[in-house]
Amino acid sequence: MAELSVCSPAKINLHLEVLGLRADGFHELAMVMQTIDLFDLLRLKPTADGAIALHCDHPDLPTDGSNLITRAAELLKARAGLPELGAEIALRKRIPIGAGLAGGSSNGAAALVGLNALWGLGFSPEALLGMAAELGSDMPYCLAGGTQLCFGRGESLEPLEPGAADTLAVLLLKHPEASVSTPWAYGRCRELRGAHYLTGEPAFAERRQALRHNPLLPALQRGAALPPLRNDLQAVVESEVASVREGLVLLRRLRTPLAVAMSGSGPSLFALFPDLDAAFAAQVELATDLEAGGFQSWACGLSPAGVMLVA
Repeated sequence: MAELSVCSPAKINLHLEVLGLRADGFHELAMVMQTIDLFDLLRLKPTADGAIALHCDHPDLPTDGSNLITRAAELLKARAGLPELGAEIALRKRIPIGAGLAGGSSNGAAALVGLNALWGLGFSPEALLGMAAELGSDMPYCLAGGTQLCFGRGESLEPLEPGAADTLAVLLLKHPEASVSTPWAYGRCRELRGAHYLTGEPAFAERRQALRHNPLLPALQRGAALPPLRNDLQAVVESEVASVREGLVLLRRLRTPLAVAMSGSGPSLFALFPDLDAAFAAQVELATDLEAGGFQSWACGLSPAGVMLVA
């Protein structure tokens, strides 16, 4: 194959519950994640020199071996036993960096899908999911996309049936100078909430089952009024990051959002609307305040799919 492109979409968290600590030291989570129509694009060309050359149009993004795209490529090569495989990868970045939108994880997942096709390796979707889970907690979800319950570190997926959520849309905000370290957010959460963490698999299983019956899920299916969205990291980050506080104040001033929340460990924020027209109208309504506060904004629909080959 001469070259191909892969769409790499962002995600938001419609629910993020920190249950406690696992035996491996990671946090046990119970989440509802949702793909949105804001995406990066990877353009891939094969080479035969064994090198992975990554280029990005965003100057602040590392393109060395720390990038999940490069790590995904090297893992694929190792599993295939073909060290001579190489690729030139051009990344066009639209998802903001360090934003709690899983942009890096989505890029890594897109590399797995794209290079598996480019190099003709023939790894199954299940094999790619396994590799994704080795590389990052969000990467299996980024492969699958849509509306999913995500448990464990985030790698254990339970898809939800498509419903009215397909027509919903978000107004997304981020201050370009703000970023939040995910390890810091979880570490701070442990400091502030650790005394209330659940312990043991039976307690974790009970909370997973509670989420499966959460009123949020049928409301998403029907397009009905939503309960308040839960993100256990929001209180941690909101109290210490000024742009998160200021952005939430702006979104809460809007007249018609179904819900307002922070995504993941932040600092991105979103308001959920019945449709894309309403999200665009909200963006216009807040335009002056957003400019004054220095916020970037995006109005985008929800998406039923994860990473996809597009050419």
